[in-house]
Amino acid sequence: MCSINRTRIGSSQEPAISHRQRRSIWVHMPDYQFDLEEARRLDSADPLGPLRSDFLLPETSGKSDVYFVGNSLGLQPRKTSEELQRVLDQWQHSAVHGHFEGDPAWLDLPEMVSSRMAPLVGAKPEEVVVMNTLTVNLHLMMATFYQPTETRFRVLMEEHAFPSDHQAVVSHLALRGQPAEAIVSVAPEPGSSLLSTEHILQTIEEHRESLALILLPGVQYYTGQLLEVSLITQKAQEYGIPIGFDLAHAVGNVPLQLNDWGVDFACWCTYKYLNSGPGSLGGCFIHSRHATRRDLPRLAGWWGHERQTRFEMEPDFVPSADAQGWQLSNPPILAMVPICTSLGIFEEAGGMQPLRAKSLRLTDYFRASLEHKLQDRVSVLTPADPEQYGCQLSLEIVTEQPGKTICNRLSRSSVHTDWREPHVIRAAPVPLYNSFQDVHRFVKTLADCLGQ
Repeated sequence: MCSINRTRIGSSQEPAISHRQRRSIWVHMPDYQFDLEEARRLDSADPLGPLRSDFLLPETSGKSDVYFVGNSLGLQPRKTSEELQRVLDQWQHSAVHGHFEGDPAWLDLPEMVSSRMAPLVGAKPEEVVVMNTLTVNLHLMMATFYQPTETRFRVLMEEHAFPSDHQAVVSHLALRGQPAEAIVSVAPEPGSSLLSTEHILQTIEEHRESLALILLPGVQYYTGQLLEVSLITQKAQEYGIPIGFDLAHAVGNVPLQLNDWGVDFACWCTYKYLNSGPGSLGGCFIHSRHATRRDLPRLAGWWGHERQTRFEMEPDFVPSADAQGWQLSNPPILAMVPICTSLGIFEEAGGMQPLRAKSLRLTDYFRASLEHKLQDRVSVLTPADPEQYGCQLSLEIVTEQPGKTICNRLSRSSVHTDWREPHVIRAAPVPLYNSFQDVHRFVKTLADCLGQ
């Protein structure tokens, strides 16, 4: 299960590629031919292409569908059912002793999963814990990092945050005796759908004396925009304002360096780009300068108690001196198994670096194909700068045909995307399992759906 080391496909021995270098490589579109043979050629040259066979793709009449919805729910790794059966057998034969026996013993599994998750977010093993779900973890983090005073009580977040984030903050403010008006919102500039880093920094500057917390996305769910996490965090730290990020659309999608950037905390789900199954566990990062502290306020539960004395069953809470100290309850082992399986594939790929390189090629080809075939019918909302996007392109239909109608037509043609009100089709070619031929088929089908 989690103890297996898999052979790496990606070129993990190559030197790291900076964002600036990536921009210089991919900002100019190659002279693609935009035909099926060109897509096949690109796939044959893809060193990560074999990873596709590690996943179960939906099929129609024996042919794989085009699945561009990994930004909502990742595909099932082929080995997930086998690994789940292994733990079910362990439960059958060892029963309660499975907590202490087996490879791995269930008592060890949470820390093993968390330590394997850490490289995906640029964290130390002790800074990551896999637990609960995203919104629950946001509440737990706000219990620690939102400490309002008479003068500092406001929370800065984006105006169009994912609804659950907004609802979580409003309800948490109410529990702490603060009105919803304590939220300071940042919105796109007039005439734009994208968040401006400069505007975010100016807003922090303007409200620096009253902000008790900043909570922003890593990748904005509607536009697919990748925020400049490092710069924004640096500004928050300048004024001693705790800052956290919702990384639901960033983890497993773009490279992250949470420890180096100094982010105070971050939360994410694992069922999107991490392929752990619907409604699966979330992940949480707490920077080491906080994670090792036992004096921080928090909501407590016995599984966050230090491991060596946990089973002495004393009433006083002594938190584990790491991110595991924010756990509440006995972790759901069966829910952790699919995460293990997916993390094994990330390790086989060589980590985020080679996956990001392929993602940029896929998205570059996707954008170029749309421009070549449909530039007068489809507008790409997602920024064109590679430093500002991940897998997802957010598409607006600019004809008189309703975008939602076109999205439904795609689905009926076995090409899967998702629709977000009021007018965006989100399409995310995921480098773990999507191909250039998928992109070619998507663009061709979209053209057919638009009557071209």
